[in-house]
Amino acid sequence: MEQYYGELAALLTAFFWTVTALAFESASRKVGSLSVNLLRLGTAFIFLSVYALISRGKAFPVDAGTHQWVWLSLSGLVGFVLGDLFLFQSYVVIGSRISMLIMSLAPPLAAIIGWITMGETLTLKQAIAMAVVLAGIVLVVLERQSANENGNGKRVRFSYPVGGILLAFGGALGQAGGLVLSKYGMAGYDVIPSVQIRVITGIVGFTLFFALSNKWKNLSDALRNGKAMKRLLIGAFFGPFLGVSFSLLAVKYTSTGVASALMSIVPVLIIAPAVVVFKEKITVKELAGAVITVVGVALFFL
Repeated sequence: MEQYYGELAALLTAFFWTVTALAFESASRKVGSLSVNLLRLGTAFIFLSVYALISRGKAFPVDAGTHQWVWLSLSGLVGFVLGDLFLFQSYVVIGSRISMLIMSLAPPLAAIIGWITMGETLTLKQAIAMAVVLAGIVLVVLERQSANENGNGKRVRFSYPVGGILLAFGGALGQAGGLVLSKYGMAGYDVIPSVQIRVITGIVGFTLFFALSNKWKNLSDALRNGKAMKRLLIGAFFGPFLGVSFSLLAVKYTSTGVASALMSIVPVLIIAPAVVVFKEKITVKELAGAVITVVGVALFFL
């Protein structure tokens, strides 16, 4: 059993991220995505700081250099502020199940950004994997529409609101850009304090959003919403804290490719709880699209 610690940690990470997506969708529907983003980052920072104090002896990233602060802060701005702002709003519009499916584009997008900006290699296998991921998503978000009696009408249409799909794509693009910037910004620095720097930037960014839009009352209302706060705490605990920790364990005990492939199964894992919790109806086409997407992501890493 010991030789499978990495694989088990990767599977648990996928489970944690599934719980996180469902919890944040529920909280965002109750109090709005902007409030959820700021509150979950604040909560996550507390969890991360406690973990950093235990594991490193330093609660805060006081040993980070200028390079780390500049580039990881930029990563937090792109990934946490812009990316998650789009992602959490997509939860409200199209739900976490479809949003997480579209978020499967993040690894391929990160590879393309890395190829363009950092000269990283993009192989034929990765290009094929990207095409498979895209095919799976297209199968879910597009559907054939029957022509009217005159033979007119659109043959293909979106199965979900276009705005929600674009928001989720913005989330995937933000996560991909944040990942590339994080890779450059870490430069050998520890992962946990690197995440802390990104979270600090996220907190500052969303605080500015509230200040400029004068929506402090929304935040106050969110804090008084007991049900939303419970879900937010669950999401913050299972995602930025447990999810990050177990993903690190996964890559420590198994290869990055195997860990990434196993952690990418969220679009499939989320189907059952979405049916039970949110009473969503799943079609055979959507199930097939989710499986194809996961296969494409796995192919990308293996």
